[in-house]
Amino acid sequence: MKHILFTLKGCPFELLDDKEFIRMLLCKATKKCKSTLLNLAAHKFDPQGVTGIAMLAESHISIHTWPEKGMAVCDIFTCGSNATPEVGVEYMKELLKATDISSHEFVRPLE
Repeated sequence: MKHILFTLKGCPFELLDDKEFIRMLLCKATKKCKSTLLNLAAHKFDPQGVTGIAMLAESHISIHTWPEKGMAVCDIFTCGSNATPEVGVEYMKELLKATDISSHEFVRPLE
């Protein structure tokens, strides 16, 4: 089981504040991770910001955005040998046009 915690910086305000874009991002990141989407939820905050979660058969992908800071705090947690969470991280970085990333990967044992 891999759990990647990452912060994307330098992202455009308009992408981070767009609920439908974030929903699409989570849906497509799920496919990039070779995971199975079970459910998807996103919430738009006032005056800005979006939080979203993709519930996966293999675990989850989450994102919380701060458009005013150009930042998104995310995680991808997958289990199974077929999942590729690293690909999902790179995909999210690319689509959110991040200029910087801080990332930490953890292997989560079941024992």
